[in-house]
Amino acid sequence: MLAEARALQPDTVALRRTLHRHPELGLDLPTTQAAVLAVLRDLPLTITTGRSSTSVVATLTGGRPGPAVLLRADMDALPLHEDTGLAHASRIDGAMHACGHDLHTAMLASAARLLCGRRDRLAGTVVFMFQPGEESRHGALAMLAEGVLEAGGSLPTSAMALHVTSRLASGTLQTRADSIMASSDDFCVTVHGAGGHASAPHDALDPVPAAAAMVGALHTMTSRRVSAFDPAVLTVAHLTAGTTTNVIPETATLEGTVRTLSEDTRAELLAQLERVCRGTADAYGCTATVEIDRGYPVTVNDATVAERVADVGRSVLGSRFVEPMPDPIMGSEDFSYVLGRVPGALAFLGACPRGTDPSEAPPNHSNRVVFDEEAMVAGVALYAGYALEVLRA
Repeated sequence: MLAEARALQPDTVALRRTLHRHPELGLDLPTTQAAVLAVLRDLPLTITTGRSSTSVVATLTGGRPGPAVLLRADMDALPLHEDTGLAHASRIDGAMHACGHDLHTAMLASAARLLCGRRDRLAGTVVFMFQPGEESRHGALAMLAEGVLEAGGSLPTSAMALHVTSRLASGTLQTRADSIMASSDDFCVTVHGAGGHASAPHDALDPVPAAAAMVGALHTMTSRRVSAFDPAVLTVAHLTAGTTTNVIPETATLEGTVRTLSEDTRAELLAQLERVCRGTADAYGCTATVEIDRGYPVTVNDATVAERVADVGRSVLGSRFVEPMPDPIMGSEDFSYVLGRVPGALAFLGACPRGTDPSEAPPNHSNRVVFDEEAMVAGVALYAGYALEVLRA
């Protein structure tokens, strides 16, 4: 696997750098889609493109009948100005592949080529899911609605995705059973009072003290209403009120995010958030409008599939490159929608630049993050190796 993946490395790097130079945001990625279609064009794949987004679904039918397995890569970039100084840095102002999705896409495309060369060894079907809109745009939901899980003729028996990280030694694989990434929900609370002159607060109804009390109450709520053994994070990250020093404003607004590792805790915490905000506002004589923007669910790995991914890693990369993942990550991932329908697993692939301490490397989502392209050899081999293991003829 590694030898074949290494032989494909020039093509993998070429596609990755093309995508990195021309990052696109959200669900509409025409340049990215065209680049993916171009590299898949000569392969024996059945290819469809999305109706509501620029997704690509490529299906490989093996030499013998059997189940379907789904492999996924996300394709969208982030709204950042790149500051890496790389020769292949982004040419699009305000957009950058800062989360490694360009590597994911290039790895999956090369894995498709590798598996096409081993088509006769496959007893079943491989569905390659190239997804836009992972960064808060629910791109996986759009593809599910358009039938990506039915592309192989039957519901996949398992699904697998890789995600690179600059905070792990290059070529190292980590995954875990059960919750691996958190849910993500954003909230916006507007406290309504009555404006007036700052010299006469008794003639007004100041929303600022209510909003300030709300911040403390929300952070206390998390530590007092959620078990210490069931991690949850609530952060108020944006607080605004007023326009000048001597005017009491009519409203104050606070915004933030809630992350949990279980759906029960998620539901309870969001309900508590509304009660705390309304109750705190009422205690100050104000009212509160609470808006919650529900994001991605908890990403939950199937224990059997996660162990199978680790086994493939040990076989393909060597045991010393496969590590247990000690803790979940409180970031979120819309592969969670797929894992809610199909047993599967997300795994992290280290791509820290050689000679850099992973703990000191700029992290994913930084405009200075750099990934080791050599890690893509391991990624191609892992994608292909997993499909071959599941569909072994």
